[in-house]
Amino acid sequence: MEPIRVIESRTVVIPRENVDTDQIIPGRFLKVTDKKGLGKALFSDWRYDADGRPRADFVLNTPAAQGCTVLVAGDNFGCGSSREHAPWALVDYGIKAVISTRVADIFRSNSLKNGLLPIVLEPAAHASLIAAPGFEIRIDLERQTVTLPGGGTAKFPIETFSRYCLMNGVDELGFLLTQADAIAAFESKV
Repeated sequence: MEPIRVIESRTVVIPRENVDTDQIIPGRFLKVTDKKGLGKALFSDWRYDADGRPRADFVLNTPAAQGCTVLVAGDNFGCGSSREHAPWALVDYGIKAVISTRVADIFRSNSLKNGLLPIVLEPAAHASLIAAPGFEIRIDLERQTVTLPGGGTAKFPIETFSRYCLMNGVDELGFLLTQADAIAAFESKV
């Protein structure tokens, strides 16, 4: 995983509430075990028409969304099934952080393990971001803050271990591997 300390990007806004993992990546794309290429299927049923042509009215297909790495979503993002393919698709597309007022627990866990930062903000801070698509946001993982339109900042919670892993670009197994000497020393005493 790529370490995350600070993310600076324009935001892309999808204000829909209760976006589930099947909407993030439809089940027909889940026949793969490789993460590569899933970004093309991200929000497929919304991004493409029945003939596979991009819909001009879907935000990810607009020139303004190109290069954005922060998705501001409506309430309750990532609900539904526990498929890990949803964060895989977001990361493969280029999204580094998702901001909502609520993120489903399993989606949050899968995201953190795959290098995607799920951020939960209070409703007022979130509403200011929803109202400002394309806002140049700065996310500081070390300080656990995001900049807001109008110049303020908002704090967000994240578990200490998950924060450590994201900042150092390791998943749980990668963290354990960094502890190999300490584990061997402990085991030699047992």
